[in-house]
Amino acid sequence: MRQAGRYMPEYRALRQRYSLLELCRAPELAVEVTLQPVRTLGVDAAILFSDLLLPLAPMGLTFEFLKGEGPSFHEPVRSAADVDRVRPIDPAHELAYVLDTIRMLKAQLDVPLIGFVGAPFTLASYAIEGGPSKDFARTKAMMYTEPQAWHALCGRLADMAGAYLRAQIAAGVDAVQIFDSWVGHLSATDYREFALPHSRRVFDAIADLGTPSIHFGVGTGMLLEDMATAGSSVVGADWRVPLDHAWQLIGDHGIQGNLDPTLLLGPWPRVRAAVEDIVQRVGGRPGHIFNLGHGVLPMTSPDVVQRVTRLVHSLTATRNT
Repeated sequence: MRQAGRYMPEYRALRQRYSLLELCRAPELAVEVTLQPVRTLGVDAAILFSDLLLPLAPMGLTFEFLKGEGPSFHEPVRSAADVDRVRPIDPAHELAYVLDTIRMLKAQLDVPLIGFVGAPFTLASYAIEGGPSKDFARTKAMMYTEPQAWHALCGRLADMAGAYLRAQIAAGVDAVQIFDSWVGHLSATDYREFALPHSRRVFDAIADLGTPSIHFGVGTGMLLEDMATAGSSVVGADWRVPLDHAWQLIGDHGIQGNLDPTLLLGPWPRVRAAVEDIVQRVGGRPGHIFNLGHGVLPMTSPDVVQRVTRLVHSLTATRNT
C-alpha cells in the first residue's frame, strides 16, 4: 500500500528537489521512486509510483498540491453545468508519461508491477469538494439533490478509469488496483445506488483482459459484501475487520490486508503479534496478499517495514499464500 512515500529517506531527498507532480510526470524519476522500496524492503511486487488525481487535469479538472493541505481544485464541480465541462480523454496520449514509466519499469523489475486508478466515487469526491474533506457534505448533497448530474460525472470518470487501466495493462502492468479511498463514508444503501454501478463499470471495461484486479477502500467493513460484486478478483480489507471475518463476507475472492499502519509505530513484540495473528487467520488458505490496511505513515521507520516483510516471508514460506 503506497510503498513509496515520506517514510523513506531516499524519497524525501528527491522531494527536496522536485514536486510530487514533477516526480509523477517524469518517467525516469517515477521509475526511481517505484524501485526504491523494492530494493530496500524486499517486497513481492512493485506499485507504480503515480497519483490517482493525474487523469483529472486533462479532463478539465485542474488542481495543484498545496503544502500541508493536499490537492486543491481550481474550479470544483458543483452543478450539472460543471459536469458538462468534464471531457473525455485518451490516456494513451494525455497520460503517455505514465505508460512510459510502466514500460521502463518492466525492463528493470524482477517482481510483478501493480498499476492503479482512482474509483469514480473517490475521484468525484475530490472534484466536488475541491480537495480533501472530513464529512463529504458537498459530495453527498450533489448525490441526493442532483442524482442525474452525479451519475453523469461518475459515468465519465468510470469510462476514463476503464480506458486508463486498459492502457496500463497494454503497457505491461501485471495487476491493477482500484482505490476507493473515501467510499467508507457511504452507507451500504447509498453505496449500492451511487458508487457500486460505476465501480462495476470500470471492472467490466477490463474483464476481457483477464488481468488480476484488486478493489480497495478504507472503512468499508459494512460494504465488503457489496464491493465483492463489483467484479474484482481480490478485495482489500482494512484493519477494522478481522481478516477471517472479512474473507467470509467477500466469499470466493482473494483478499488483501490488513495490518493497521499505526501498529508499525509501536514496539516490535506488538507488531509481530499482529502479523502472526493475521497469518493465523489466513490458515494457509491461498489467495491472501499480506498488506497494510492503508498507506505507510510518514513517521514509520523503513527498518520496521523491512522487518515485517521478512517476518511474513518466514511465516508463510511453507504455505501456499
